[in-house]
Amino acid sequence: MSIMKKIRDKADKVRKKYIPTFGEQHSKAKSEGKKTFKSTRDDTKKGNLEYSTETKAERSKAQKRMSNRERARVGDKSKQLSEKGAAFKLAKKMGKDTFTHKGKKYTTLLKGEKKKKLLQMPELSGKTSTKIKKIIRSPKRNGGIALRGYGKAMR
Repeated sequence: MSIMKKIRDKADKVRKKYIPTFGEQHSKAKSEGKKTFKSTRDDTKKGNLEYSTETKAERSKAQKRMSNRERARVGDKSKQLSEKGAAFKLAKKMGKDTFTHKGKKYTTLLKGEKKKKLLQMPELSGKTSTKIKKIIRSPKRNGGIALRGYGKAMR
């Protein structure tokens, strides 16, 4: 073992003792059987915030054991809609543009979603519009849809 390696190991032991990383604090608290721990890494809120030792995988595994209805009975609202969310969902399902919740009006459009516009025919000019007008003309005049046989194909 080289001298540099020995120095690094000693420095790492001192660092772990006095200024451990968040992960090291988490694993230490978990190995001690604690449910929560206070981090000493954050300079602004040092020791004021409590963190859970439960990992995301453990939390999702525990949630899978209970159905949404059972979680609701226990008081877990993580999978439940809020009153406003339920009103939004109902209005969206009914095809409404807006809905009212606690006296305020809200839109049913999602972020980035644009209002649906009715299809409008583009304005045609010149020869194209005169050709279309000739085809659509009434059967009284020569050249209407009915006289050319287009009416049968469109039915």
